[in-house]
Amino acid sequence: MIEILKAIFFGIVEGITEWLPVSSTGHLILLNEFISLNVSEEFFSMFEVVIQFGAILAVVLLYWKKIWPFSTKEQHFIRQDTFVMWLKIALACVPAAVLELGFGEKIEELFYNYVVIALALIVFGVAFIFIENRNHTRKPRINSIAEITWNTAFWIGMFQLLAAIFPGTSRSGATILGGILLGVSRSVAAEFTFFLAIPVMLGASLIKLLKFGFAFTSGELAILLVGMVTAFVVSIVVIRFLMDYIKKHDFKVFGWYRIVLGILVLGYFTFLG
Repeated sequence: MIEILKAIFFGIVEGITEWLPVSSTGHLILLNEFISLNVSEEFFSMFEVVIQFGAILAVVLLYWKKIWPFSTKEQHFIRQDTFVMWLKIALACVPAAVLELGFGEKIEELFYNYVVIALALIVFGVAFIFIENRNHTRKPRINSIAEITWNTAFWIGMFQLLAAIFPGTSRSGATILGGILLGVSRSVAAEFTFFLAIPVMLGASLIKLLKFGFAFTSGELAILLVGMVTAFVVSIVVIRFLMDYIKKHDFKVFGWYRIVLGILVLGYFTFLG
């Protein structure tokens, strides 16, 4: 029962931090330092990725009408604008997919530690504040998903590489920040990030599952399912909150949060860890 409660807590943290630009991977790694699951290292490595599948399902549920490319009501069976959107998303996935398949294990070995996480939190926190101040008076050039060009989609995918390399960067933070720099409005950058997460996180989850195998104990399966369901429910609330929030506010508050958290992480592990 204690492990189930821990799984619920991990699911809450995943559901909150996956969509806010504060780094879910960084938070889960740090959370495990304080509330570690009583599981093998191999299982936890798989768990912290596959738990994201629950968050993916929240996006699918909330945006089903926007992301489903087929229709029986329109003249054409395939909704061309949605199909093109998915092709652009596929293009944006290529850089991170190549990196993960070729260097995923090496990156995890080199960079998954508290120093990199803390520095990434701080550096990208500063970047959020700087870029939001820089763009305060600028009007975005791209105000809908359909206006995102092939070139813009590719470069958003390149920004995603930063999160793939450095835990603590935040995949959503990197792509939203990249989108804003490229002239995409906050709300459109956030939506594109949500949609981009579907194939990225699904692919990462499948890779981790295949590497781990499917020989779960009953306890491990319960922990994984509880974490995923919790992440799903919390993600629905957080996504709705974020989309309402960015209509009236910028991302600077998340930048300050990242800086403070990064400093606390460095201080804790340097002097108390």
